[in-house]
Amino acid sequence: MATFTKDVAQPDQAGAEAAGLRWLHQAVPEAVVEVVEVGQSYLRTERVEPVAPTAEAAREFGRRLRRIHAAGAEAFGCPPAGWEGKNFIGRVVQDCIPSDSWGTFYAQQRVLPFARGAGLSAGDLDTVERACQAIAATDFDVEPARIHGDLWAGNLLFSEGGAVVIDPAAHGGHPHTDLAMLELFGAPYFDEILAGYGDPKVDFDLHQLHPLAVHAMTHGRAYQRPLVAAARGVLERY
Repeated sequence: MATFTKDVAQPDQAGAEAAGLRWLHQAVPEAVVEVVEVGQSYLRTERVEPVAPTAEAAREFGRRLRRIHAAGAEAFGCPPAGWEGKNFIGRVVQDCIPSDSWGTFYAQQRVLPFARGAGLSAGDLDTVERACQAIAATDFDVEPARIHGDLWAGNLLFSEGGAVVIDPAAHGGHPHTDLAMLELFGAPYFDEILAGYGDPKVDFDLHQLHPLAVHAMTHGRAYQRPLVAAARGVLERY
């Protein structure tokens, strides 16, 4: 098996990613890159030889992603099974504290910590905080799903055997969060992914608050305006 080695800078980063990959792989092996070896400062996985995306592969990935989500999780915010270290999105630490409420978990652990570090004006931060208050107060009719958690287009690789995911921030969450991130960052044949998944009605403003807040904090002002616009959209509906 050809392999790929990823070096990491922070303790727990390789372990957290490996645990997430194994957790997702357990649900649908053909849709998740396989972990070969993990150390303190590196993660070795099978190498994916990329091919051009196709509509057929995208639709099949949508079906597989739904199966991953359906494998479930113990609670919203729970880390991958067996993992007790820190959790990350990219290189940034984020909490994974189990909760019975998706709205409370999402607002307090996924949106607010990043929005408050994003350099927003007082008025814009107030808009995001009020949106989070509304989210936390809403009873979302959803069971904890096993989600990738950082499923932007760059973490979806098309290969001869179909599309596979890499680099997760896996946890128990809302399944639409993965779909919204794919849409936000322009996954190829996104409409086909949705069709394969089952054409869910995704509230993109709601589920894109987290990645937009992360990017506003880590990549700067270009993401502030879309973050606040998404928060306003949430406030109109919740």
